[in-house]
Amino acid sequence: MKDSMLLVTSVWDDKETFRMIPITDQCPYVECIFDTGLNVMVLISKNKKQSYHMLPKVDDSGDIVRVKTGRRESGKEFKEERRLVESFQEYYLIKLDEIENVISMFAINATNFDYKKYMNQETLALAGPQPEA
Repeated sequence: MKDSMLLVTSVWDDKETFRMIPITDQCPYVECIFDTGLNVMVLISKNKKQSYHMLPKVDDSGDIVRVKTGRRESGKEFKEERRLVESFQEYYLIKLDEIENVISMFAINATNFDYKKYMNQETLALAGPQPEA
């Protein structure tokens, strides 16, 4: 599993950031992405789970079914239905030392890629002192 991912520059929520993408079959993650707005690293596992989600209701043609009387209480102008959906298990890392630990464990280019430039130092300061490396 060590050195099974590659750090790359990416975009998330219209902002430049970094991702880790798998480069071996042994990698336990589909991808990892750093959310610069929240200063959170999201790890998307290869493990799948089923959970219910509200999805737009569609007609026989695949078009979204609109409500006939204005808007619903939620403000949406279309009908929804609860569906069981298979998705990948996600994990959220909020502490800098844990994020850096995962990067050093999995990214083959961790020492050559400047991922820290995407981390908001003001947000990290709010999280309190971080352990020194």
